[in-house]
Amino acid sequence: MVHVYNCHPFASQQIVPTEQEPGLVCCGGGALFVVSAGGCKIEAFQLGEEGCPLICRFATMGTVQSILHSEIGDYLVTIEEKNNAPYLRAYTNWRYQAAEKTRVGVRLLGHFLRGSSMRGAPKEQMEIIEIPLFERPLCVACCGVTGDLLVGCPKSLVLFSLKRQALNDKLSILDFERCLIIHLPGLSPQQVAICAGYIALQTELEVLVVKLERLPGAAFTQKSADKKPQDHSLVPQDMITGAEQDNETEGRREGLAGHRDHDDFFIFPKHQELLGDRAKDCGVKISLEWTGMESEARGNLIITYILYRRFAPDFFQDCSVEETHLHSLQFHPVFTSNQEVCVEGGRGVEPTCLFCFFSLPKTGYLYSVRGGVQMVSAYQYPEKAQQAVLTDLFLHIITKNALQCFSVRCAAVAARAEDPYIDTTMKACPPVTMELCALRIQLFIGLKALCHYRHHIVLLTTADVETREDTERTARRVMNRKSPFTKPQNPSEMGHGWNLYVVNTVPPLQLYNEMVEYSKTYEETNPLSHSRLHLLSEAHLLLRATLLDPRVGNPVERPQTTGQNLAQALGYNTTHTADRQELQQAFQESCAQLGDCFSRFDKRDCHLALPYYKMSGLSLTEVISRNRGLSNSLCGYGKGFLFFLKHSLYEETLELLTEETANEVLDIFGVAEPSQLPHVIASPSMARASPDCGLAHLERLESIGAPSVPLTLSKAALALRMADLQLYRQHMDRHTEMLQVYGFIEEAKLLLHGRGDTVVPTLLARHLRDNQDGLLVAAMVALHENDKVKLDEADLFFQELCGDVSGPQGGPQLLVDFWEALLMASSQEAVIQELLFRLTTVYIDRVTRRDGRGFKPLKSADDLINWCSHYGVLYPWVSILTPAHFNIIPEDLHKLQSLLCGPTLDVSSILPLLEQLPDEDNAGLSVHVLCATKLGHYESSIERLLDRCPQAIIPYANHELQNNNMALWWQKLFPELCERTRATQGENTILLAALKETLVVVAMELNPLEFLDLLPDDGTVHFFLPHLLECSQRNLMM
Repeated sequence: MVHVYNCHPFASQQIVPTEQEPGLVCCGGGALFVVSAGGCKIEAFQLGEEGCPLICRFATMGTVQSILHSEIGDYLVTIEEKNNAPYLRAYTNWRYQAAEKTRVGVRLLGHFLRGSSMRGAPKEQMEIIEIPLFERPLCVACCGVTGDLLVGCPKSLVLFSLKRQALNDKLSILDFERCLIIHLPGLSPQQVAICAGYIALQTELEVLVVKLERLPGAAFTQKSADKKPQDHSLVPQDMITGAEQDNETEGRREGLAGHRDHDDFFIFPKHQELLGDRAKDCGVKISLEWTGMESEARGNLIITYILYRRFAPDFFQDCSVEETHLHSLQFHPVFTSNQEVCVEGGRGVEPTCLFCFFSLPKTGYLYSVRGGVQMVSAYQYPEKAQQAVLTDLFLHIITKNALQCFSVRCAAVAARAEDPYIDTTMKACPPVTMELCALRIQLFIGLKALCHYRHHIVLLTTADVETREDTERTARRVMNRKSPFTKPQNPSEMGHGWNLYVVNTVPPLQLYNEMVEYSKTYEETNPLSHSRLHLLSEAHLLLRATLLDPRVGNPVERPQTTGQNLAQALGYNTTHTADRQELQQAFQESCAQLGDCFSRFDKRDCHLALPYYKMSGLSLTEVISRNRGLSNSLCGYGKGFLFFLKHSLYEETLELLTEETANEVLDIFGVAEPSQLPHVIASPSMARASPDCGLAHLERLESIGAPSVPLTLSKAALALRMADLQLYRQHMDRHTEMLQVYGFIEEAKLLLHGRGDTVVPTLLARHLRDNQDGLLVAAMVALHENDKVKLDEADLFFQELCGDVSGPQGGPQLLVDFWEALLMASSQEAVIQELLFRLTTVYIDRVTRRDGRGFKPLKSADDLINWCSHYGVLYPWVSILTPAHFNIIPEDLHKLQSLLCGPTLDVSSILPLLEQLPDEDNAGLSVHVLCATKLGHYESSIERLLDRCPQAIIPYANHELQNNNMALWWQKLFPELCERTRATQGENTILLAALKETLVVVAMELNPLEFLDLLPDDGTVHFFLPHLLECSQRNLMM
């Protein structure tokens, strides 16, 4: 369905002052090019100035059959005919013809004039480049990104790369290099298009779109060149023999043209559409022949099929077989602010989206071909279209007597390609599948040709008064399909009047305002009208397309391309463009209007009110005010508004509503969705709401349904705001602490507001800190484990909560309690390691500072050892170093030692922290020895214990020197004890007892000879004889 709106996209028109009757027209580079009806003279007119003044005029070398302008390189390319021979020519530096008697140079492709005429200062002259071809040129196209030239021939496409050749230090000129021939067996293109590596060709009833791609890393080798030509080889077998290709071409032409059976019926191929990978099954076998200079590029260039579409004559569209043919093939690139530089040679920029358009007499088709192919729109024309052009904002078509304007969905596709947040709760855009609309039908008499440049539409009209003989001659010319071009008529053969118009389109902002005013007529009759929503969506897309265009109020630097700045070539100029800030304001207004529409709806799309209101920049109070008038209507508040309001209150916007507005919100939900009241009251935006009003609504909700834990907690929070502690305790006593924890999981905003770097504890959280800190810590652990709060947010919460309470310098005690409780509950390895590091840091800091101050933790060291697997039981030798009555902070030291005795802590991660902990006392010594032992430094640990606390050496050895470390008993401990006992002359009873204990172990583990080798030779052998005898007896019994 196509909606028709009587808006005015056309602002004004003017007549181009041509001297002779126009034959062909084209636009580009701010100029209008007019080929006289005789076909041998071109006039260039300035489009951007009043009256379209003449820029220059120059003669051509033959009769122009086709003309096209390239933005990149600013050159004209023509197909000309002279003496019944076709020629392909390019006209460069044509602007120099504005000066009288300017030189004109003529040369062949790739040949430069290097004689005396080119020496010295550069000569300002137009150049005509002859481009030789093996076949007759049928059609041409220029790439809007690189300026490359594509030529369609009867059996192939020839690609010419645009180059800038430097002749000397001061002079460089444009030239072309034939780089690729694309062989098309069975296809004879009537129109071609090229853009950013994509190539499209159109025959009478077929369209094929392919993409040229380079395979990274693939290299051309002689082995691959020696292979026999196949279907996908660079030089196909058809080129060698010639006969097979000719046969296939003729067979395909006959098959597509239909054949006559015995009953004089014509049978045509059926309609067919193949997209993506399926397009390679279209039956067109394309082969490549590389002709460029870069031989290394031959082997890695491939063809990817994108789209194939075949049509059959449709008699139901009021078109005869002769009239059913395709026309107006074109690529339309859409550039946005997020463009990427093209990697192939650094030439041009990659468009964000690329669209392909082609048309039948009564139907036009628009496809998006970049990043996945899809049909965007199908246009049904009210009359037979002769020609169509696609722009950023509209599709313009001409019929015999009218210029029509249709909306397009290019902006909807480009917006989604550029912004991944569209179609989420953050942003929205009208759908690509939205119904199309026609804005205006402007009448003209005898329309013949159409072209456009930005906001200028150029129309050629001819008021023909045909005789019967003229009509018959025209019919015969239409029936003749062998020649793709109709030879321009001589002036004497044309009609009795002609005009060349330049129609200027209305600025987008002005047209947007008109469409908004137009939509108010629907609002007056039915605020929920679908037509109003559709028209506002069209206006929104109009602004979005304008803002996506980087040319609008946003000068963009572009890489150099063929000697020109691409920004200049594409027209990236802020002159005469709409003010971007004004467009942005209109865009936000458009989002607000769409939000108003969706907020009133009760259907499936009502959720779109949320993203549109967000994009509008309106505050929550302003949105409520815009919807306030609907509360007294029959429909009340729409589901879209309730959806927006609910999500806005649940999100952490921290926008405070006034008391009056907050109470109004309570009344809205009390009627529409009373079950949401506990969550609404907990919202930070509702902090100024009357607690009496909120409590009354909750009481009413509780009276009509079963009480829930979040509802009870919400009532307790309101009682605190009312300073009614008795009512508060009454509500809190209704549920156990475990159920209350579940209630906080359902509604975390009862405890904290905000996210990220802005976390604010609530009044209820502060009250729990002073009275039920265990419940508060348990609730925060549960919130973290249910992904309601991140670890850093919990840290900020406790720091803010305890900011007004003095505590240990290692951090607020409640925060440490939270870390310990979370360590007991968490199963995430990354969280566990982070918590271990934080707790170790706090413990070491407190042990170093001797900072206790009598703060009692929620969990003692024994509790953590019993309930948390990350804390281990203290080793016996550690208890000897630091007995329970040790006069420092016992809990923090005990917890630190327990972590080091546990299985989880990675000691290497805390080594830098040990530098601040001295080992002058046994507390520090125990920690240092524990860490050294964990790292496997047993020998240094033995020495430190013998030096500082020898009574702990035997418990240490019994615990640590086992299994693989058993040899350290006689390799390290026994020699150390012997030496130290000898130094004290045996008077140190602790060392002597340790030596005897060591001899017992050594005698058990070694044989008599090994034991004997260990004994010192200082005459004290009698001391060791009992142990040697015991070792011998044990050995005999084995």
